[in-house]
Amino acid sequence: MALLRIRQFGDPVLRERAKEIEEITDVHRRFIDDMIETMREAPGVGLAATQVGVLERLFVWEVEEDHGVLINPVIVDRSNERFTEPEGCLSLPGLTYEVERDYEVTVQALDAEMKPITITGHDLLARVFQHEIDHLDGVLFIDKIAEGERKEALGILRDQVLGL
Repeated sequence: MALLRIRQFGDPVLRERAKEIEEITDVHRRFIDDMIETMREAPGVGLAATQVGVLERLFVWEVEEDHGVLINPVIVDRSNERFTEPEGCLSLPGLTYEVERDYEVTVQALDAEMKPITITGHDLLARVFQHEIDHLDGVLFIDKIAEGERKEALGILRDQVLGL
């Protein structure tokens, strides 16, 4: 296994919509293993393929003792309850802002063997699912925060990119 380079804010791949995966190959299986290792080393609780420069619809996640990979994930149900908590991102290091998310989501996807799976997450797991699916759509968590905070975050990120 190998650690992958996590793309940082400013990399155009983070704003691209990933493509559906039609079949899983041995290259995908190795890639998934590398993504899990990269996520754990970072450390993080989720990592989308776009964050490591691959425009395919898959992400890995690990919350407490539970972990997995979701391929071509789609949120099919959301709770009426929403909650706001601090959120960060491996691609936007050092930034944490309050983000409102659905408390519970149900996701339909494919597993690593391309078998259909339906999984419901609540609280942190729901947040991870929503955050990573956003990545697959080219959306960053700072797109979901208040305008004043977003301007502040963009200023910080600009300074990071410029090395200030």
